[in-house]
Amino acid sequence: MFTPFITKLWPLKERIRLQLVDICGRLNINLLATFRGDILMEQYKVIGIGDNVVDKYVHQGMMYPGGNALNFCAYARMCGMEASYLGKFGNDHIAQYIQKVIDDLGIERNHCRIFEGENGYARVTLEDGDRVFLGSNKGGIAKEKAWDFTENDLNYIKNFSVIHTSLNSYIEQDLATLKKTNVPISYDFSVRWNDEYLEQICRYADISFLSCSHLTESERKREMLKAQKFGSKIVIGTVGENGSVALYKDQWMHQPAVLTDTVDTMGAGDSYITAFIVEMIRSSNAGRIFHGEDEDMLRSIKASMEKGAVFAAKICQINGAFGHGTPIRCLDSEE
Repeated sequence: MFTPFITKLWPLKERIRLQLVDICGRLNINLLATFRGDILMEQYKVIGIGDNVVDKYVHQGMMYPGGNALNFCAYARMCGMEASYLGKFGNDHIAQYIQKVIDDLGIERNHCRIFEGENGYARVTLEDGDRVFLGSNKGGIAKEKAWDFTENDLNYIKNFSVIHTSLNSYIEQDLATLKKTNVPISYDFSVRWNDEYLEQICRYADISFLSCSHLTESERKREMLKAQKFGSKIVIGTVGENGSVALYKDQWMHQPAVLTDTVDTMGAGDSYITAFIVEMIRSSNAGRIFHGEDEDMLRSIKASMEKGAVFAAKICQINGAFGHGTPIRCLDSEE
């Protein structure tokens, strides 16, 4: 009885899907409904807004796609979650290559901007598996062009469960605009912040990630408490081979790292962040990260930290942030 009924509905699949997407957007519900096979399923989505680059591994003669926001999208797909990317591209061969990889990974990018000029890149080498940055063009055209988010962009963004961005995305002045979507914002500070920057960002960032391997334990706690005071609801401090520490409503949690034979640490932080966020969404109520009682939140955070540690260890076993390497094409400016 069930199969013939679904077969009769099959021609309506796309029309119903589009209607559901439209309803979700109008009601600001952070879930999308899609058909997989002949079964209607709920599917949460995340969006990375910000940087994309290639990392040019000069010791290999290879380049790999990367950037905090793009890595987030690629890792979300690897974790089995739908992801979209909203970023700025140049119009050179690097931009074309990254766009091809995005399409190959099944990451939607319809709201990206393309400008005339140079795409972002960084020059990298490895020393005992650890990345060493040799220089970059600071995001290329991305640093020169404003985001100028439109009403159409914002209505589109409302369909996602989380926005992830970073300090490399030239987006600080636009966070107030993104906050109007009521979609939680996740922000990666990497290792570069001061009190003024924390205060500027954490009032908008619901989840803040700080790379703290260079800090003592007391310094790490001091900086994480600042991020909480300035407005972030969840603060995560990553400490490399010593794992990660979470702070939620003055409650501290620690997660040991999962040790592995490391090939390349390029995507370690971004992969941890992504798996953490994906698990927070999956363990939440209807895709809303901040839900339930504090005890429920603490359990979700701890479980998500474990997922992050396991996934980061896997990513450290591949070259580049998420593979997809191609030979470097020499440019006149680099000769």
